[in-house]
Amino acid sequence: MIAAAESVCKGISRTSRVTVFLVLGTAISATLAVAEDRPESDPPSATSSSPPPQFTPMTRSERFSNYLGSVASYWSIIRAAAAAGIQQANGTPKEWGGGAAGYGDRVGDAYAYNVINRTLQYGISAALHEDNRYFVSDQTGFFRRTKYAIRSTLLARHDNGSQSISFSRFGGAAGAAFISRSWQPRSTTTAGDGAVSFGLTISADVGFNVFREFWPDLKRHLRKK
Repeated sequence: MIAAAESVCKGISRTSRVTVFLVLGTAISATLAVAEDRPESDPPSATSSSPPPQFTPMTRSERFSNYLGSVASYWSIIRAAAAAGIQQANGTPKEWGGGAAGYGDRVGDAYAYNVINRTLQYGISAALHEDNRYFVSDQTGFFRRTKYAIRSTLLARHDNGSQSISFSRFGGAAGAAFISRSWQPRSTTTAGDGAVSFGLTISADVGFNVFREFWPDLKRHLRKK
């Protein structure tokens, strides 16, 4: 148990080269986040869709709190551990090998990736007044609700309730995918690898929102049993 914990810490320390990126990203994000939070008119290419009844624009403190929760919560650790487990099972990157040491490297990689992704997303969303929170729909039917979940992943709400492409979600995922190449082993440092990582991140976000959409129903069903 102690050896495994030490290997995880070792894996995180091996990604210390990304510290400069994290500091820079956080500084940029903090600068953008202090911009005045004011209601805005419809952004370019906004779609007209009624906001959920529970939607209200986030304050700066709420936005920052959500950001901290996305990088410093137990859930962020669990996601990193799960992602590392999948990579370990697939043997990627091959240079990190197996065992506790390889798993530690992968946990550190996944956690650093998430921090970069969420930091960039936080800064861009603050600047553009984008809200990537997920609100369960009041629709019925599996396909309609699944479509809603996918759409809610790709689009972001604005202060006035309108929606447009989520530049912060795509920007955060793209930035993390390519910045993380800086500490990846040689076998995973191509532009193609970065593109695959970006696609997997967006796909995971879609899957997670689909889960969020149907989880309340599943939870009620389990309680009845």
